[in-house]
Amino acid sequence: MAIKRHECYDVKGDVAVLQKRHCPRCGPGVLMAEHKDRVACGKCGYTEFRK
Repeated sequence: MAIKRHECYDVKGDVAVLQKRHCPRCGPGVLMAEHKDRVACGKCGYTEFRK
């Protein structure tokens, strides 16, 4: 199931705060998917595993 872009932000007062991380390879605009044991980019495949 795809997540909508507006679900990635949290509104605090007049400011929208991003909850997810940007991909370090692709740069701003590409968000990383959060899985149980890793964080991954769907565009380039960059993955960081959690301990």
